Amino acid sequence: MVTIVGLIVGFGSIIAAMFLKHIPFGVMNNPAAIVVILVGTVATILNSFTGKELKNIGKLFGKLFASPKQGAEKQIIDEMTNYAAIARKEGFLALEPKIDEISDPFMKKGLKMIVDGSDGEYIQDLMFMEIEKMSERHNLNASMFSSAGTYAPTLGVLGAVFGLIAAMTHIDDTGAMAEAIAAAFIATILGIFTGYVLWNPFATKLRTMSKHEEAEKTLVVEGILSIQRGDPPIKIKEKLLSMLPPKLQEELLKEDKGSVA
Repeated sequence: MVTIVGLIVGFGSIIAAMFLKHIPFGVMNNPAAIVVILVGTVATILNSFTGKELKNIGKLFGKLFASPKQGAEKQIIDEMTNYAAIARKEGFLALEPKIDEISDPFMKKGLKMIVDGSDGEYIQDLMFMEIEKMSERHNLNASMFSSAGTYAPTLGVLGAVFGLIAAMTHIDDTGAMAEAIAAAFIATILGIFTGYVLWNPFATKLRTMSKHEEAEKTLVVEGILSIQRGDPPIKIKEKLLSMLPPKLQEELLKEDKGSVA
């Protein structure tokens, strides 16, 4: 939803600027500029990444426009403290029936390693390695958009050059030449707009989403390691809460007090 609002505000700013400057909206109808920018940007991405990497681009657009999952941190903390209580009371093997009920594959893998008797160091290394590899994949995905954001403005300059060349063919007709020059800069506008209002911000958003996911998975790892060590549930909860931003800690503590009341 926020991304949609951002797009509306971005396009609205262009429309408002044209209105305030009394620029006729018809000048935006420039097929040559659109071809140079949009098709050219697609070409640069196709030349920069492999087919295997590009096949996920549809899913990435879906993530950009999907509503973020709410309450993930609270759910993780509640589940970790619940599993810790079971493990301390009944032993690690008592967690085995719970594994199939877990929807998160990452958490499921961690609990399974506890049940299988893996030591803490092995669990930590394996789970943090998975987070690291996930981060690398996410960074590669985001780089597709950041690359598009780098190339699009330059392609805008290329489009403007084409337009100026076309303007020179009307050098004997001042009116036609002025119109061609104005049209030439439409490509520059499109290049800068798509690069700095669409593609680069999309890359930043994907990286931000990745950071949030890393933080959630780190929360899971710390919970799993604490359960493996046999830490009391209350201490696990306090530890996991301390890993959250202060404001979120306050919100979760208030929710807990409200549920108790």
